[in-house]
Amino acid sequence: MNPEKIVVSDAVNAVKDYLQKLQDSICSALERIEGKEKFVEDLWQHAEGGGGRTRTIASNNVLEKAGVNFSHVFGKSLPAAATAKRPELMGRSFQAIGVSLVIHPVNPYAPTSHANVRFIVAEKEGEDPIWWFGGGFDMTPYYGFEEDCQHWHQTAKVACDPFGSDVYARYKKWCDDYFYLKHRQEPRGIGGLFFDDVNQEGFDKSFSFMRSVGDHYIQAYAPILEKRKSHKYTEKERDFQCYRRGRYVEFNLLYDRGTLFGLQSGGRVESILMSLPPHVDWKYNWKPEPGSAEEKLYKDFLVAKDWL
Repeated sequence: MNPEKIVVSDAVNAVKDYLQKLQDSICSALERIEGKEKFVEDLWQHAEGGGGRTRTIASNNVLEKAGVNFSHVFGKSLPAAATAKRPELMGRSFQAIGVSLVIHPVNPYAPTSHANVRFIVAEKEGEDPIWWFGGGFDMTPYYGFEEDCQHWHQTAKVACDPFGSDVYARYKKWCDDYFYLKHRQEPRGIGGLFFDDVNQEGFDKSFSFMRSVGDHYIQAYAPILEKRKSHKYTEKERDFQCYRRGRYVEFNLLYDRGTLFGLQSGGRVESILMSLPPHVDWKYNWKPEPGSAEEKLYKDFLVAKDWL
């Protein structure tokens, strides 16, 4: 379906304004929970035009490594990650605007979380622009809590409900399918929402949906992080956290479309790989002890299920 025709400059300005404010609000909320360190901002320029502001925290208090990035970049042609399944995009210049974030807490009982919301417009002289929104958020616990998973998914559903009774279920399934490590035959975490190529309802409604997802991320994550940030733990739990973080690295480097898009389009490597955790461990042929909390993660949480 061809998207509604837009005035590119107006659309870009509106999206850019929202996303910069979203970055500000998420950083402020996370700084309140962190309580010790503040985000450090790094401004950068993209070779073909545009740039971004990368904000990071590295702390021994709550946020071991956290990054909340805004970018608005230009390119002469879309990378293979975007055109592989959409040949109509070949030969078009593009603008990509987005906020992407990953939070790796210190405490093994506090889950890692990720969110991304983005707008892409592809142009070719003499033809209408092609545009779409994408994004979502997902959560990766190391030790699972039913109430956390229910809160996370209930908030995701609230974000989707104004846009149709089937929207949450559709994008929840897409998230389950997308954040799956095929070579391990296991999910990365407990999912959330994933959407892409959203433009069918016109610009205003599509933009409104993207804003709803962006706004609900911190509402979903902040209460969980607050609740788990001071949970007592031992080196055993810390070791398991570092082991499971290896799965996060594997997914991002092998499958993640955002990582591939950024690298293939000549994006800033430091900002793209900011998502990787600071301390990771791989163990050869490791298996959890039967009946352990670690086994419970695999059996009860790393499964596609209806959390509501």
